[in-house]
Amino acid sequence: MDLAAKIRTLPLGPGVYLYKNAEGEVIYVGKAKSLRSRVRSYLLDASIADAKTGSLMREAIDVDYIVVDNEAEALALENNLIKQNKPRFNILLRDDKTYPYVKLTNERFPRVFVTRRLKKDGAKYFGPYFPGNLAHRIVDIIHRSFMIPSCSIDLTRFHARPCLQYYIKRCLGPCVKDLTTPELYAEAVKDVQLLLDGRQTDLSKSLRGRMERAASVQNFELAAKYRDLVATVEQIQEKQRIAAAEGDDTDVIGYHYENDMLAVNLFHMRGGKIVDRREFFWEELPQSEQTSENAVPGSHPEFNPGTFFSALLKQIYIDQQYVPRQVFVPVDFEDREVLEQVLTEKRRTRAENPRAAQVEIIVPSRGEKRSLLDLVSKNAKQSYDQRFRVMKPATDAIREALQDELTLPELPKRIECFDISHIQGAETVASMVVWENGAIKKSDYRKFIIKTVEGVDDFASMREVITRRYKRLRDEKKPFPSLVLVDGGIGQLHAAAEALLSLQITNQPLASIAKKEEVIYVYGQEDEPIVLPRHSPVLHLVQLIRNESHRFAVTFHRKRRQMRDRHSELLDIPGIGKLTTRRLVEHFGSVRAVKQADPAALSAVLNKKQTEAIMCFFREQDEHAREETGGETIH
Repeated sequence: MDLAAKIRTLPLGPGVYLYKNAEGEVIYVGKAKSLRSRVRSYLLDASIADAKTGSLMREAIDVDYIVVDNEAEALALENNLIKQNKPRFNILLRDDKTYPYVKLTNERFPRVFVTRRLKKDGAKYFGPYFPGNLAHRIVDIIHRSFMIPSCSIDLTRFHARPCLQYYIKRCLGPCVKDLTTPELYAEAVKDVQLLLDGRQTDLSKSLRGRMERAASVQNFELAAKYRDLVATVEQIQEKQRIAAAEGDDTDVIGYHYENDMLAVNLFHMRGGKIVDRREFFWEELPQSEQTSENAVPGSHPEFNPGTFFSALLKQIYIDQQYVPRQVFVPVDFEDREVLEQVLTEKRRTRAENPRAAQVEIIVPSRGEKRSLLDLVSKNAKQSYDQRFRVMKPATDAIREALQDELTLPELPKRIECFDISHIQGAETVASMVVWENGAIKKSDYRKFIIKTVEGVDDFASMREVITRRYKRLRDEKKPFPSLVLVDGGIGQLHAAAEALLSLQITNQPLASIAKKEEVIYVYGQEDEPIVLPRHSPVLHLVQLIRNESHRFAVTFHRKRRQMRDRHSELLDIPGIGKLTTRRLVEHFGSVRAVKQADPAALSAVLNKKQTEAIMCFFREQDEHAREETGGETIH
């Protein structure tokens, strides 16, 4: 059955259709109130050379469809199929950043982490949070108030002693037997889940009940603990009430389109204040998402904002856990009301007050709302210029992007990077270079001679240098860097992590970058490696620091090797030791210069006996060389 005949058999009801090419790949996904009418329109548009569908219909040889009960179900299914198949004729979301979630793991003793990637691993994810540091602040509250850890220590077995976090009362100590009980830990996890779910009222009520029970049996220390927790929860709740009174949560979206390239800005407003911004870029749009009202053969398709924003909003909000009360968009689009219904239902399942669950997608035409939309569009123009006119990003922008990509708890101020250098295990050395406040800081560079490792063992060498560096910082009570970066893959990353854990340092941000693949691994998220675009300023910064560390290590290793080579000949002379050899080389500059020096020059550095030993040694060397060459003099 050819494509036209198959289209005539499609049902009239709502559903989703999938166009396929000759290889069976899905090249376009769409939804319709009436499948047959909508899909037939593609044939009509293609027959009159409409640029919107011409390229699509030239490739499509088959169409599949899925019937649903209503248009809202079709809209949700369409979004899922687009994300699953990534058809090249659909608008695909390209975000400049991913927002962090708080992850509550599914373990015997659950832990909390900040992550940017959702996985089907049985864990519970809460978020997304913006600005990005909000997730880190929430996790910090969880550490301080509920003492659920974020460490990477193996909790499937017990250890001999707890880490520093237990002693400063930021962890219940599940890693050591009898420091806590499964019941107490489960209670703390339940409280954390209520907090992250936004059910502060239920949590406060539960804590008050436990406080009163503890006080009734005169366990006043435990009652005081619950009292402090109640105060913390009520403080969080009060801040949320104030924010709600100041204004509804709103997202504002603007765009700038020029030369077939598009930049979109999305401003998040929470409590009436702008708290963060997202940027999206498209260097070329699928032709199926462009149209021309009066298209003629050979004409260039124009950008259709309505079709574009219909696709964009579905991908942004349908799968997002939190949906704002209002969304301001610059243009109206066909299925705006249906999308409002879907998002309202999604918001209603999480809202305590169903009346406050109504989601509005608004196209402002005047007043303050329109001024706000114009402001966002102006920022989209700036984003367009910075991205497509190849303007160099500011240092602060790169630091913010680095914080986002590597899920760092704070804006990176200082990065310390390590590399190991040797030749087949000989003269193994390590380097540490420093990047601070946007620039390389050579005055803080450090060289390390590996002392405890024999042969080729990069992992053991990395453990040694990391241990030596951060044991010293810990003992001297100096601040730790924002990020420790190691040159290498997962093996080097784990070696560095083992060294930090041996020092009871559990919350130090740590990452590695592999040389060939240029993949960044963040400790604790190794199964989610970060692959950045080759033009990414963040990748360029990490490469710059890594390359500088490698250069410094290789230079130091080469110097050590040269010193070894030029010292070794002098060390063969009886009565000449390492200190004397070093003094000679520093004075004369090289072994060759020592060899050519006369007794008077040598006596300025050595005593009479050492001078005679050196003169005798090199004289015998020359005689031996002449014998091997038949009496010829070797220079």
